[in-house]
Amino acid sequence: MTTNLSPGELSRIIEMAWEDRTSFDAIQRSSGLNEREVIQLMRTNLGTRAFKRWRARVAGRATKHETRRSSQVLRHQARTHNKANR
Repeated sequence: MTTNLSPGELSRIIEMAWEDRTSFDAIQRSSGLNEREVIQLMRTNLGTRAFKRWRARVAGRATKHETRRSSQVLRHQARTHNKANR
């Protein structure tokens, strides 16, 4: 399924995967890619060091899984993200 993504879609999925508060469930709802497919997409499209850094960052992170995170996490994006649009 990842082969028919436009460059814009690919960029957005990578951006969502890097965001701490965007869960894999939210990525799946918006793109149709499950966690395993997102990991494969990241492995293919990032350099080795960047991929390892990303995997270390998301491994065990509760906010990347809706069922494991606090019910207080309501937003997919941090309040301080992109302050220019306020």
